[in-house]
Amino acid sequence: MIDRRTFLKDVAGASGLLFVGCGLAGAAQSARPGTAAKHAPVMLRGRRIRTVDMHAHCAVPKAQDLLNPQGNRQQSLLLEGDPLATRLQAMDAQGIDLAVLSINPNWYDASRDLAAQVIALQNETLAEFCARHSDRFAAFASVALQFPDLAAEQLEQGMKKLGLRGAAIGGSVGARELADPALDPFWAKAEALGATVFIHPQASGVLTARLRGNGLLTNVIWNPLETTIALSHLIFEGTLDKYPGLKICAAHGGGYLPSYMNRSDRGCQVFPEQCKAGVPKKEPTEYVKQLYYDSLVFTPEALRHLVAEVGAGQIVVGTDYPYPWVTEPVDHVLKTPGLSDADREAILGGTAARLLGLTS
Repeated sequence: MIDRRTFLKDVAGASGLLFVGCGLAGAAQSARPGTAAKHAPVMLRGRRIRTVDMHAHCAVPKAQDLLNPQGNRQQSLLLEGDPLATRLQAMDAQGIDLAVLSINPNWYDASRDLAAQVIALQNETLAEFCARHSDRFAAFASVALQFPDLAAEQLEQGMKKLGLRGAAIGGSVGARELADPALDPFWAKAEALGATVFIHPQASGVLTARLRGNGLLTNVIWNPLETTIALSHLIFEGTLDKYPGLKICAAHGGGYLPSYMNRSDRGCQVFPEQCKAGVPKKEPTEYVKQLYYDSLVFTPEALRHLVAEVGAGQIVVGTDYPYPWVTEPVDHVLKTPGLSDADREAILGGTAARLLGLTS
């Protein structure tokens, strides 16, 4: 048995966290700002606006060692000491005041005991780091979703005892969809706690053969597709009816769903035999408009369209740091046509602060 307290003591110093991303090896270096100028403070209606990034990756190396003792740690940007200054420089260059850290799950095939050790180590490390740097960082809890009862306990402990702001989960759990009834204990706990659940896509072998070749299709197509599938199951299997108070935020602008959600409305009308009676209780578009999404949709026109579909109040900033998908996330919002100052304030930080209970 590994002494978790020994690990926590070890990770409290300079190597506590790493910034890593969505499976794009080597891309992190290009995300660093170098000598980029600091972004001017965001002012709207004569007031200073605090900007919040809801999609920022990190990892706990000691936890990765537990999962893969023979593996090599991913080399990227450390989150302490001099590298912390580099990370803060990157945030300042982007105009981000506060980053909400999350760890993309890679423990869903771990045993219960190992998963419990990994999650405890990650959550306590995140909590300790954010407590020391609360002016610039908050974090989502990790949970072992393959054991829903354990995940519910980890979420409650993370929020009530560690001050974490909700949970980050994958878009699937092995072969299980997020709407699998076996996961209901987690969803029930998330609703009861008022937790924000951030959904980030997971790698999958289902379509790997067809996505091989040029263009990094395993990322640029699969990631938004898995999010689309995950959200669709939550709607069509009735999870959002069973737990109407859930606060779910989807990465990458919700994938393809917000832009094509009206086909979901028509599906049950054209093929009623394919839909259970009374499930879902409302048209799918109504659920889509109650979910939350990050702003990672690349162009002002794409963001304008997302706002038109779901409303500005359902969107938060997401950078996907350390990868430079959108290198100017604040300006991306400020330059989007048709937004009011109230819309911009909500997207840049107001909605995230409300969802996560962030104080000014």
